Amino acid sequence: MIKKVLKALIVLAGFTAGFSLIYLLKTYFQPINPTTTVSKSAIENKNKIFKKEIIGFLPYWLINKAKDDYSKYITDLTYFGLTLDTDGTILKLTNPRENEPGWYTLKSGKLNNVFDFYKKKKIALSLLIFAGSNKLIETLIEDPVQNSKNMVNDLVPILQEYGFSGLNLDIEYTKEASNEARARFTEFATGVKNGLKENGVNSLTIDVTGYDIVKNNLINIKEVSEIADRILIMAYDFHFPGSFVTGPIGPLWGAGSIAEYDTETAVREALRIMPSEKIILGLPLYGYEWETIGREPRFAVIPNTGVLASGRRVEEIINSCQGCTRQSDTDAQESYLIYKNDKTGTYHQIFYPDRQSTLAKTNFAKIRNLGGVALWALGYEDSTILDPLKDYSIK
Repeated sequence: MIKKVLKALIVLAGFTAGFSLIYLLKTYFQPINPTTTVSKSAIENKNKIFKKEIIGFLPYWLINKAKDDYSKYITDLTYFGLTLDTDGTILKLTNPRENEPGWYTLKSGKLNNVFDFYKKKKIALSLLIFAGSNKLIETLIEDPVQNSKNMVNDLVPILQEYGFSGLNLDIEYTKEASNEARARFTEFATGVKNGLKENGVNSLTIDVTGYDIVKNNLINIKEVSEIADRILIMAYDFHFPGSFVTGPIGPLWGAGSIAEYDTETAVREALRIMPSEKIILGLPLYGYEWETIGREPRFAVIPNTGVLASGRRVEEIINSCQGCTRQSDTDAQESYLIYKNDKTGTYHQIFYPDRQSTLAKTNFAKIRNLGGVALWALGYEDSTILDPLKDYSIK
């Protein structure tokens, strides 16, 4: 019953957004788990009001699509990014004859005008460092002290050269880890944070998935949240191209029914560990498209048919497709689009966020007094999905 009321009030907040409503939700709907330790700082900071950050990620493969002036929406621009090698240094070559694309794009000067533009708009710049291979990450944390030093030594000159004021650490390990491995990652993150601070870089954001918060994955959320300045919850890819059934990408609600997990659950668990202003909620600007033999939502997927569907592609399909069925999922706060391929006889199902998704999630972030939201990624968006952000951040 409480969850139904919470949902209704978050949707209502999109239209009324009064202080009394937000205060009621902030103070009343605070779930308590007696088996979970709530940090002192989380309690002390419960009722503080903070400037809300809006982080826009700019991946190297979208720089030719992300041509809009995003300064009216974002407070921070994060370049994605550079890739870690096994010893903590920056990977510059993928083979002896080929530059690593994130490194090449940065060093080629293609982004210089972009960075200069946003600096003039008083938008902070950050750099994202990525590692996504389980094997590489396992090697990386074998010597956490030395490899964190290697990383800092390689990065600091780059941060200074391009005017990046912060670092985003995106280590995506995709299975559960031993206690020893978790401890080594914490030691690695500690070394990175201390090394950055010694060199005058005072902002470290660490990215986590929703599953990292509730499972024994590599990142020990409680320990890492005490190291990082921000914890960014990547609240998307709850369904992904390899999913067995179609479904929402970043459902706000619906854990156990429309998805194994949801955004509300991830945030609720995170709030038991860390202060609200430390949490950044990641929002997808894209969806996924699958082929199925049936037209019902959450139908079994034909293997190997899942692909990313940008907001722009979805918008084009809606504008050109007369036989499409477009519906909204009130639990997920996402939409889905189903249409038939007459040539193959199969159906295409696209689940995607839209303007209402952004409105619902920014209202949710306000109610929970989160530190801000992050957008993955600039260049994927449709023409309206960013509109609610104009009223979100306290400038």
